Amino acid sequence: MKNIVVLTGAGISAESGLKTFRDANGLWEGHDVMEVASPQGFHNNPQLVLEFYNERRRQLLSVYPNQAHLALVELEKHYNVHIITQNVDDLHERAGSSQVLHLHGELLKARSIASTDDVFAWKKDILLGDKCKKGYQIRPYIVWFGEAVPLLEDAITITEKADYLIIIGTSMKVYPAASLIDFAKANTPIFFIDPKPVIKAALNGNLTVISENAVKGVPTLVASLIGK
Repeated sequence: MKNIVVLTGAGISAESGLKTFRDANGLWEGHDVMEVASPQGFHNNPQLVLEFYNERRRQLLSVYPNQAHLALVELEKHYNVHIITQNVDDLHERAGSSQVLHLHGELLKARSIASTDDVFAWKKDILLGDKCKKGYQIRPYIVWFGEAVPLLEDAITITEKADYLIIIGTSMKVYPAASLIDFAKANTPIFFIDPKPVIKAALNGNLTVISENAVKGVPTLVASLIGK
């Protein structure tokens, strides 16, 4: 069974009604990104940071997977599908995808401030005073700016084995996630789905750009791949 690796970003989740973090002016819900998505921001104002992610978590629990998520599940019946997502929601899992790697963490998990390995499920608000079993404050299980991406090596290994690479709803501008495309084998067919694509079809012919939103473009591509 051939391997398909799918890289997903905020665009696929936005079509479920989930707000993307970044506003048009570059702010995150009116905040400078470093105020709400960095270790220093958490140190300076933990209350602000916790509430920022509490709001994101509450919203996540009110939305549902869309047709793009569901189409990727259908693809699993015909290919070995690995999803590598920059998103911190659980929409791929709720749709039914079985192999999902979260590069930037997960909203429905929390971790101790004392250890990157002390991670556990958490669906309610995180409050100041909420402690792990060892007595340390807990924080969102999110990879903040300036922090290492612990699953990057796993993502690289998966990408290296791709027979097809599908990129959905991401600008491919956020590193290190954007570098993953460089680890695909030479001449691997790449499909880029985005209503406003930032890249153009390559001269070597292995890149196909589909200028559609995820809900329309993904089911169409999946149908064609199943037909191969």
